[in-house]
Amino acid sequence: MTGSTLIPIYTTRGDVDAFLVYPYLYNRLGEWIGWVTPERDVYSVLGYYVGWLDKGPRILRKRGGDPKPRRTPPPQPGKIRTPAHTPLPPMMADLSYDTIDVLEDEPERLHTLDTGEMREDLD
Repeated sequence: MTGSTLIPIYTTRGDVDAFLVYPYLYNRLGEWIGWVTPERDVYSVLGYYVGWLDKGPRILRKRGGDPKPRRTPPPQPGKIRTPAHTPLPPMMADLSYDTIDVLEDEPERLHTLDTGEMREDLD
């Protein structure tokens, strides 16, 4: 993953709901919603653990799993320009019952700095 490559992040249904410009994650509007560590852990803009970046690529999380400690977010990046068209999604493996797709099931975990009612409750 390089800092200038725009990587679409898919949901299990095959929709593009985020973009990665390593290490930053952006929503479809190009707003910063989180970041990815070299170990592929995903954190929110507030530093809360969200899940991990699967090879799909999609963001997954264990249902009811133990959260990792809060981390200090990197410096806030600027907004990006998202593409009008994205590649078709790859075939996604089925998820086991104990794993959820964050962008489908808990999208509120990845919000911008100026939104998110549940921001403090997501740890």
